Parts: sequence; structure tokens; C-alpha cells
Amino acid sequence: MPIRQILVTAALPYVNGHIHIGHLVEYIQADIWVRFQRLCGHRVAYICADDTHGTATMIRARNEGRSEQSIIAEMNVTHHRDFADFAVAFDHYGSTDSASNRRLVGEFWQALTAAPGVVHHKEVTQLFDPKAGCFLADRFVKGTCPNCHSPDQYGDSCDKCNTTYSPADLKNPVSTLTGATPEIRSATHLFVRLEPLRAAVEAWMNRSPAPLQQEVANWLKGTFLAPDKPLRDWDVSRPAPYFGFEIPGEPGQYFYVWVDAPVGYLASLTDAIAAGKLPGPVASWWPASSAHAGQQPAEIHHFIGKDITYFHTVFWPAMLTAAGYQLPTQVHIHGFLTVDGEKMSKSKGTFVRARTYLETVGDPAYMRYYFASKLNRKVEDIDLNLGEFVDKVNSDLVGKVVNLASRCANFIAASGLAPGNTTQWPAEGVQLLDSFRGGAEEISALYDSGDYAEAMRRIMALADQANRYVETAAPWKLAKDASRAAELQIACTIALNLFWRLTVLLAPVLPKLAEQAGALFADRITHWDDLQRLHVGKPIAPFQHLLGRLQMESVKAMIAASASEVPPPRPVQEATAAAGEEVAADDAAAVDAEPLLPTIAFEDFAKLDLRVARIVSAEEVPKAKKILKLTLSLGGSHQRTVFAGIKTAYPDAHALVGRLVTVVANLAPRTMSFGVSEGMVIAAGPGSTDIFLLAPDSGAKPGQRVH
Repeated sequence: MPIRQILVTAALPYVNGHIHIGHLVEYIQADIWVRFQRLCGHRVAYICADDTHGTATMIRARNEGRSEQSIIAEMNVTHHRDFADFAVAFDHYGSTDSASNRRLVGEFWQALTAAPGVVHHKEVTQLFDPKAGCFLADRFVKGTCPNCHSPDQYGDSCDKCNTTYSPADLKNPVSTLTGATPEIRSATHLFVRLEPLRAAVEAWMNRSPAPLQQEVANWLKGTFLAPDKPLRDWDVSRPAPYFGFEIPGEPGQYFYVWVDAPVGYLASLTDAIAAGKLPGPVASWWPASSAHAGQQPAEIHHFIGKDITYFHTVFWPAMLTAAGYQLPTQVHIHGFLTVDGEKMSKSKGTFVRARTYLETVGDPAYMRYYFASKLNRKVEDIDLNLGEFVDKVNSDLVGKVVNLASRCANFIAASGLAPGNTTQWPAEGVQLLDSFRGGAEEISALYDSGDYAEAMRRIMALADQANRYVETAAPWKLAKDASRAAELQIACTIALNLFWRLTVLLAPVLPKLAEQAGALFADRITHWDDLQRLHVGKPIAPFQHLLGRLQMESVKAMIAASASEVPPPRPVQEATAAAGEEVAADDAAAVDAEPLLPTIAFEDFAKLDLRVARIVSAEEVPKAKKILKLTLSLGGSHQRTVFAGIKTAYPDAHALVGRLVTVVANLAPRTMSFGVSEGMVIAAGPGSTDIFLLAPDSGAKPGQRVH
């Protein structure tokens, strides 16, 4: 078999968030594949980086009073630590805010602009966050899908029906940065025409071996690459303010994050070689598109989630084509992670950070094995069923694999492994050892194809056979009869060699267990063919604990700890009395100044329609000293214009944008000298600067009625 040169990338995690178990599906999936290829003797580079640019990083830096670079440095260390603790071993973990990425993005841009008619300018209407003072990237808008009406969808595509759209098409959009209702504003953007690059993208998609799963290729061909539908132009810029790389020759315009993020793969490779972590040159890992004549081409494999399929299968191949680089050999696309059949939820404690898992459950081997048992070649969601998680780990890893060693190793601690004269061994034991060698070829093909779930089923079927052998041989019974010492030694030697072969088969998934097996036999697992080796006629190391049972109590502690990370709802009052503490009496000044009105009937009160509303814009009224003009959202298309006499208390009108207030929604419109007021905002206080808007609790939503 020829030695393959393979570059593997995983999607770049965003610098603003911590690594969670949903992320880990992908990074563990890629890590397993990398470890398997290395066991087969291939040269493999596994690289990644933090995705750093965009509005969210800029807003966070502004809110925390520090630079974007300090956030990037801090999160890079945190992310790398979390990955390392889950045995995800990158050759290099970089940042898209690097000098090499800036240079390479410039080279890609130069190639795009050199192509006649590919780059052009166009006025764009885009969602603008009035509270943050910036335009919103797709990922920072959520709302209701315009096609299937599923709620809580991002601004570029729906994870329920897979429709793609513009953020402005979302129903009831909300900024995920501030919670404000976005406004539609216009700005000039730069676009890349993708239609001239269509033929190259289609040729790549149709080549053999296929670079995409069939279901992905069918989806792309039926939507974006339909014969009667030209590829839509790609918006590649964002106007200031924006944290990123400024576009050469376009002052005030910055590369959209989906331009510099995939180039970050190439930049991370460049930095790894410069740091001596990988042998060069760069072209040996990522060659030019014309570099294959007469030689074994390098392979490029991307592992990504289904939510970013379009970017990696249309935009990115088009960019690589324009810049003259080899296109990916394969894009491995996986589904999302659900927990107990539902979308991960912070409030339910199922949105679990990697660090929280490590601090409660502990051993990453449990999660690595469970994910492997679920991952296959299909683009389908996998479910972390917490009960099944505990049962599968304990049954498979502890009951079937680790127990093989723990039940037999101590019986031959003094005698060591039996001599290698296998002709004196029982035939069923020798045949079983041979069957492991035979099954390894099929399991190897399953690993290579990415069907880990079937590989785990095959491995556990072999483990079942090994355990049946031990049950029949019953070494604990043989140990009671000194005359059967040789028989005991042979039975335990066979069982321990079966354990060795299982750990070789599981080594890509469970690297720590492979190291422990190596320590037991004083023989490291470094190659897939190590499975063929028979350990005989030598001592073994004193048996050490390998893997404990997973306890449901630990899993429950993980969920509880994750739920406790969710900030509690803000209390209605700023402070409340502690239990048992006497509450101070309120004075009567306020009620004396404005005595209570006469009693009304409940029916009279019921006529009022009090609603929660969000202030989406606030502006001064010319020549009015006390009045502000407010535009209120009651949800969806329901908006009201209200003139409120609150300027003396809230002189900074812009600061009100995004705030929730209570409004009398069924008050008859009132014509005033400066316009028609369509309701009344409720406030408290005697007036002047002492006016206090009544803001509903933070859990309220625009349109909800106040009862």
C-alpha cells in the first residue's frame, strides 16, 4: 500500500464561546480518523485554529474594556486545553487573526479581483443592531424561518428544512448580541460572482472518488446547482465598524468572516511548518491544482457540521479554484448532537461545556467511545441518550474489554505469559486469535470510510467471543488446582492477547487505553499491524486499574452543573430582604402627593390591554422639551408609534433602544401637534427627572399581555 500524504482540518471554533460536547462530536470524529490513518503508516497533519473575526468579538472587547487580541489569546489557550484533555491531538492550533492569514487572504483576493467581472459593488439592505451600533452577520440574527416557520433559526439557513435565505427574510428577527430588534439599513458591499466558477465546482463535485456524501451532493444539485438556477453572488464584505482584515483598496470595508476563516486552514498549515511542527514545504500538503502530473497527490480532508455545508462545498471550492489551489479530496459532513432526543438546552443543563464534563464525569474515554458508536457516513443527528450512555460504556468498555485483562492478569503475575508453542494451546483459543486478525481488515475499511458505528459493533462482537472463551476456560477455577498451572497460564495468555488485539482495534478511539495496554505488555501500540503480534514467554507488568464504571450520579452532576451555569433571571426588584430579615416600612410621601383614585370595578380594569413592548427606535421631537418619539414592537409586524413625555428623565434617547416597557395598547389614537400617538407607555414617579419606566421582567417577550 502506498504511503498517503493527508491534511486533515476540523471546522474552526468561534473564539467567543467555550468548547461544548456538541463541538466535540466533530473534533473527536476527525481525531479518530487521523489516529487510524497514522496507525496505518500514512503521513497525516491535523490542524485547526480559532475563528476570531466578526462583530461578536468586537462587541465583547468593547463591553469588557480590552482588546480583541487579548480575548483571542485567552480563548486560544482555553480551547486548546479543552481539546487536549479530550485527547484531540492537533499538530497545530492557530488563529485566523494571524499575519500569515492576512497575507494569504490578500493573495486569494488578488486572484479573485484579477478575474474579469468577478468582483463588483452593490448596495445592500442588511439588518443593523441599533443597540450595538453595527451591522449583523448571519450568525448573530435569530428568528422564525420564512419557509417552514420553525422558530430560533439563524440568519442564513434553517436547520429544520435546510432552506437558505437572507437574514432580512427572517420573521421576528432578534440580535443575538444585544436582544434588540434589528433595523434594515443600506450599505455598499463587495460581491464575488460565483456563476463563472460554477463549472469547476460541479466538476469537483462529480469526480471519482466522490468528495461528498451522496445525500449532500443530491441536495446541492437540487438547490444551488440546479441547471435552471444561476449561482447567486456571494457577499464578501462588511462595512465598518467590524473586527477583521480591511480589504486592500477598499477603505472602511472588511472581509466577511467566511472569506478569511477557510483560508485559515492554509494559514494554520503554514504556521505549523514555520514552527517546525510539520515538515515542509506547504505545497507538499496543499499543492497547486496543476501539481499532480505523474505523482501520488496529497489529500485534503475537511470535517465539518451540516450547518456550514454550503460554505465548504460551493464558496470554498470556488475560492480555491480562483487562487489555483487543489480542491478538497473529501468533505466529511456530520449532523448535530441532541441530548435525550432534544436540542441541547442551557436551561435544562444539556448544553454541556467540555470543561464541565471533565470536572464531573471525568474520563473522556466514555464520550469518545459513545460518539464513535454513533457516527457513520450519513449526515444525520446523533443523540446522547444519558441512560444509554451509562449502559453502553459500562457494558462494552468495562464489561467486555477491560474485564478481559482484569479477570486474568493477576493469575499470571508470577509466572508470566505462556511460552509460544501454540501447538499445545487449545484449538478454540488459537482459532479465536486468528479470527481477530481476519476481522481487522473489515474494521480497517470501516474506519477509513468513517463508519465508526459499524466498526464498534464488529469490535464488540469480537469482544463477546473473547469473553465467552474466558467463561468457558474459567481461570478462577483453574487457579484452585495447582496441577493445572500450565493450563491456567495458557488460558490467561490467550485472554490477554485477545485483550491486546481489542485495544489495537480500539486505539484510534481510546488512545489512553492503548497506552495502558502497552504498559502492561511493555510493547507500545504504534501500527495497525501490531494486532498481528503474539505476546508470549515474557512477564507482564503488575496490573493497574484501567477504566472504572461510569456512574449515573456523575452524569446527573454534569447536568446539574451545566444548568447552574445559566444566569438566573434578573429579579424584579434590585434587592430583596433575606429570609427572616425585617423589611423596613415605606413612607407615605409618594401616595400623599398623589392620593389613590376612587375604586373601579374589575370590568373597568379588564378593558385595558396592557402589553409588553420593545423600544426599537427612540428619537427627539423638534422643539419639544419633554417629548420623545418611540417606535414600539409588539412582536412581528405589530408596531406602534407613541409620544412619551419622558425626555427630562431619559435625555439620551438612543440608550432606550432595546428596552422592554409596558404599554397601554388599546388606547384610542390621539392626534398631537407633532404626530399621532398610538398608545401610552406606563411610567412611575412625580415627573421631571423622576420618571421611571415600568420594565417587565427579563423573561417577558414583546406582545405578551400584562394580567
